[in-house]
Amino acid sequence: MQTSLNRSVQFQTREIPSFAKRSRARGFTLVEIMIVVAIVGLLSAIALPNIFRAHRRAEAKACINNLRQIDAAKQQWALETGKSSASLPNQADIDPFFRSYIMPSCPIQGGTYNINQVDTAPDCSFGPIGHLLD
Repeated sequence: MQTSLNRSVQFQTREIPSFAKRSRARGFTLVEIMIVVAIVGLLSAIALPNIFRAHRRAEAKACINNLRQIDAAKQQWALETGKSSASLPNQADIDPFFRSYIMPSCPIQGGTYNINQVDTAPDCSFGPIGHLLD
């Protein structure tokens, strides 16, 4: 038995087709893009309701702050003019008690404020959804 120490082993090399080389160099696959779109959709589905809820809360807080300013202006008007608690001021009466001499408006489009009597808190037309002064 003779063994030859000088055996050469030849490996077969396969050539990669030219279209396969080009497709990897061009960009992302459809599956990768679909995964990214699905992740973005999932994140937006989680985030958007929270963003809308925060926006509604901010509008309600701004409205309540405006109601406090209107109530303070009514109280100052009554003290300075010597009116009773049953007096009903109009907007022109309390405008000078605001910083810009203009009564604030409701942050929600279409919202209006009722000044009411001095002893009654002002209210907003969106009062049933949480715009109430305590």
